[in-house]
Amino acid sequence: MVEKGNHSLAQRWWRTLPDALSPTQAQAHLDAFCARVGDSRRRMRAGEATTVGALAEAEPLRPPPALPYPATVAVTRTVSAQALVAYRGNRYSVPPGLAGTTVQVAHRLGAATLDIAAGAVVLARHHREPDGAGAIVRDTGHVVALEKAVLAAFTDRAPCRAKVRRPPSAAALAEADRLRGARPAPGEHVVVDLAQYVAATAADRDATEEQS
Repeated sequence: MVEKGNHSLAQRWWRTLPDALSPTQAQAHLDAFCARVGDSRRRMRAGEATTVGALAEAEPLRPPPALPYPATVAVTRTVSAQALVAYRGNRYSVPPGLAGTTVQVAHRLGAATLDIAAGAVVLARHHREPDGAGAIVRDTGHVVALEKAVLAAFTDRAPCRAKVRRPPSAAALAEADRLRGARPAPGEHVVVDLAQYVAATAADRDATEEQS
């Protein structure tokens, strides 16, 4: 019936719709067409002749439900270094020590709260702020626990010096001299003249050929 109604509407109304109408005017034109043509269609009910419009008035739609459909929206999020979880333009707190952990944010349609859980364990429940409000919602217990964790990380040791200048050791000086060629290591000959290198490689090549 729905497909037949759409087919009839497309053939009897859409093909006759003027091109210059705006969307608002087209909607008004469709409403008038449905009232004039659709509601006047004849029907038989209990042996008596009636119309579609009369049947519709006798069978009004039920009122909408007071509460939305009980569905739950669940998304996966990652806890930030500040123990916050982002959801629809706001951030909600969790207990400290969960930075980088993957959690699930669940919101039941129509409910004023949302849950943040890790598996089957609910970590936090917060009042849900309007989407995009940019609010940071922190539980008082989470704030206290985070402050304790931060204070516990402090130390009374002297701060590290930014620059510590230490003189090079004897081994470092010897290695530097060796790299500069000033002090070759025992048994090591530093080639300065490339002619010596060519002669050495030629002698090695001749010896290899004689052995082969």
